[in-house]
Amino acid sequence: MLSALAADRARVADIEAQILLLEHSLLELQSEKQLAQERLDSYTYPVLMLPNEIVTEIFVHFLPVYPLYPPLTGPGSPTLLAQICREWRDIALATPALWQAISLSDRYEVPLHLRLCDMWLSRSRCHPLSLGFDEFALSSSQATDALFALIPHRARWQHLHIYALSPSRLDTLQGPMPLLRRLYLSLAKTTDPFAAQVLLRKMPLLRTVALNDAAAERLILPWAQLTSLTMRWLYPRECAPVLQNTLNLVHCELGLVNDDDEGTPDITLPALRSLTLMDHSIPGYLETLIVPALHNLRISHSFLPFGSIDTALASFVSKSSCKLQDLCLTGGRVVSQDPYRKAFPLAKISVDDGKIDVRFGIFHCHF
Repeated sequence: MLSALAADRARVADIEAQILLLEHSLLELQSEKQLAQERLDSYTYPVLMLPNEIVTEIFVHFLPVYPLYPPLTGPGSPTLLAQICREWRDIALATPALWQAISLSDRYEVPLHLRLCDMWLSRSRCHPLSLGFDEFALSSSQATDALFALIPHRARWQHLHIYALSPSRLDTLQGPMPLLRRLYLSLAKTTDPFAAQVLLRKMPLLRTVALNDAAAERLILPWAQLTSLTMRWLYPRECAPVLQNTLNLVHCELGLVNDDDEGTPDITLPALRSLTLMDHSIPGYLETLIVPALHNLRISHSFLPFGSIDTALASFVSKSSCKLQDLCLTGGRVVSQDPYRKAFPLAKISVDDGKIDVRFGIFHCHF
């Protein structure tokens, strides 16, 4: 009995000694941890030592080159930059250039993106805007909400790309757009035969326009000031009134539909340097164009008579008295380049078996 008590006392004393040692070790570890934490707290990451102006430039170069659109959320988005740390968030929110290109085109994220759109418009402050709007991806109420958010900033619109806009909403675009340089507009089809044309004016900087047939039919634009024009799915007779008023065009792309109308007048485009004719067969249309400054021609085989393509082109070049430098034949018909090299010895000749694609901003528009 006495030996058992002595053994227990000895065991308790031994445990107390171990506890003291552990407590001493714990105090040492806590002290070491505190010193390490103090060193961490005093450490400044090199990137955080950069001047705010340099960090701002890095942020801007992190995004797609304006006017292209970054994603509204996730990788590649300025929203991500604002989530890294407090310092970066402050810099991102103080940099309007990060928030000036906005696209509403993801039908699966529309409610979130509409909320983010308001935030981005506020953060962009007074900067010009590049806006992408795909009504096909929105419900009617969402499209109304999107326009309601964008219209108050009309004076800042610089690049505007609207796809599948309902004709009933076209009137909402009326009003001064003093900064607008590029307008890409696709209208949805309308069954109203009496739909009135809409005049868009007070756009002194507008130079580049791309339209589908419905938009070209409904819009009246300051054609004379344009230098670049793309139109798709128009009859030649519908193109003629527009082209006759675009004497300053430098670049032109036309996707035409054959209506068997032989009354297309000759059209002179004195400043045109680049011409693309695509899609459907329009025999004889090329001969209606007089383009003395033309250097680059990209043309579908369907515009040229089979068996005498090089002769037709030579006649066109002779009539226009232009100096062709670059000729690209498209449309999938395999041909020898030798006749073209002989007819145009100073021009670069190429054949593209694919079809010409038209891309408006981030939207891939099939008019």
